[in-house]
Amino acid sequence: MTPSDREAAGQRIARARRRRGLSQAVLAGLVGRSESWLSQVERGKRSVDSHSVLLRLAEVMRVDIEELTGSADRDETGRRAYPAASLIEQAMMGNGVPGPLDGSGVTLDFLRSQASSVYQAYQATRYDAAGRILPGLIRGAETGVRTTGTASPAACAVRARVYDTTAAVLSRVGEPFLAWAAADRAMFAAGQSGDPLLAAASAWRMSYMITGRKHPQEALDLAMAASAALERRMQRPTPERLSVYGALHLAAATAAAASFDRATAQSLLATARGIADRTGEANHMGTAFGPVNVAIHAISASLKLGDPRTATQTGEALDIAAMPIGLVGRRTQVDLDLARAYAMTRKDAAAVNLLLAAERLSPQLVRYDPATRDVLTELLRREHRPSTPELRPLARRAGVI
Repeated sequence: MTPSDREAAGQRIARARRRRGLSQAVLAGLVGRSESWLSQVERGKRSVDSHSVLLRLAEVMRVDIEELTGSADRDETGRRAYPAASLIEQAMMGNGVPGPLDGSGVTLDFLRSQASSVYQAYQATRYDAAGRILPGLIRGAETGVRTTGTASPAACAVRARVYDTTAAVLSRVGEPFLAWAAADRAMFAAGQSGDPLLAAASAWRMSYMITGRKHPQEALDLAMAASAALERRMQRPTPERLSVYGALHLAAATAAAASFDRATAQSLLATARGIADRTGEANHMGTAFGPVNVAIHAISASLKLGDPRTATQTGEALDIAAMPIGLVGRRTQVDLDLARAYAMTRKDAAAVNLLLAAERLSPQLVRYDPATRDVLTELLRREHRPSTPELRPLARRAGVI
């Protein structure tokens, strides 16, 4: 390993440690090494030569080993695909240049309003706009907690919403490790807020993060535990509670499908359909929960279970016009999933046409979504230019080539 490689590896370990809020002494002790050893590693003076120690570092900091080795979250040139990712990461570590939301004069009401606006931008797939606001919003939320005190339920609730929004954005732009760290902070803050509905919503988000991190059983357990806790408060089911309750079942169904557990996934989807019949199409608590979203999850589950034909049949019969108008991401996801289904059955021209339709709805989602980039890469691998003349220009616009 060259000196520059050691330095880069050390910086990755240091970033992950700071995100977890661990000191060098604590982390070194947890992996059975000295503080001096870890300090040298983080400064690039020595490398982690033992794979077992690297695995232990990843386990303690709750990250995938790829984050520490540097084989994730980058495009082919080594740059982050999402420009705001580094600034968001710096803000989460307490670094960066102060912005207009950082000052102590910013109120919790203003931060809450800003978090709501950024979440709306996320659901509209305006990720670049969201990324410009998030770093200052994160620092503002942390300042708010310090100003009002960590015991303030209102400040903790705002912090939970800010980090939940951050996790939502990052999960869609190819930053799974940073998204997980944000979701983890959201869950912690939601627990401190004393709001059981906010805690359930944070668990809903985290369940998807854990599934994406290849731990579907843990994700399923989390979603079902959160839904059981919420169910105990359903004597008077509000639309918000019903929506989060249903959304938790969708998260659990996604986890079950990722475990190739068809029976459990179908059972959870059936339960979610029943709940959606009660809520109708809505977007309570930012869940986008309703009958159409249940169907979208059914498409996704079919793809995870290796059944593109069922996914295609479900998608082609879906009326996305019934969804609330601001849910651009959910609408676009139908085209992206159907494109993947057609690609799996080697109907490449149909797949490209659907990707083009998705790009018209949301060019930023097509550009940043890792799964879509994988589909484009696969289509390029077996490209037949006469039948898919628009594939290569699309792939260029998406940054795949």
